Amino acid sequence: MIPGLRIPDATAISLFLGCWATYHILIEGGMLGPGSLNTRMNAYRMRWMEEMLTRENRMVDVQVMAALHQGSAFFASTSLIAIGGTLSLVRAGTDVNAALSVLPFGISDNPAMWEIKLIGLAVIFAYAFFKFAWAYRLFNYASILLGATPPASKVDDAARVHARRTGRMTLVAGRHFNRGQRAFFFALAYLGWFLGPWVFMMSTIAALIVMARRQLGSDALSSILDVTEERDSPKKPA
Repeated sequence: MIPGLRIPDATAISLFLGCWATYHILIEGGMLGPGSLNTRMNAYRMRWMEEMLTRENRMVDVQVMAALHQGSAFFASTSLIAIGGTLSLVRAGTDVNAALSVLPFGISDNPAMWEIKLIGLAVIFAYAFFKFAWAYRLFNYASILLGATPPASKVDDAARVHARRTGRMTLVAGRHFNRGQRAFFFALAYLGWFLGPWVFMMSTIAALIVMARRQLGSDALSSILDVTEERDSPKKPA
């Protein structure tokens, strides 16, 4: 038994892990996956590679790949900074814990419980770092595959197979990047635990609702729907 872990805390962390696992399963392979924003964008990744084959000058494709690299590198660096900041709070635990305890819903924890919370937050950021760093590496591989694509004047069946191979590499890289971002969103929800288990539960549910809405009912999703899908979908009131 973890020292200082109360039943509400155990319930909150169980809800947190359950929501993360459920969201992952439903969005990446469950019944909600095919209609999600990520899945629809994956189709455009493959379409990108089909169009890339027809271009003799592929500077646009190189620039898009560079932008994907920069995004992964930025978030990987941010994850390392977050890990360092989280671990530095372990030394200042007494003062910060006392400050949080006077806030609404704030609960004073014993030193062991405080350190457990911080270590858990650091683990989330470490997971995010590994995902972003691996996505960066995979985008490197995709860049190499892009460079190995035959010119438009020599497109044949083998070149089309290679383009699909390159597209699948970007799919895998994007999947890991999305998982890293998901960890960041859940890390924000995790911060609620420092104000108490009830706040933790509410922040977890709020983060889940926000992420699910962005994947399944956001303006971004509406903007890439086909014309037939827009026609068949319910009209929003003006």
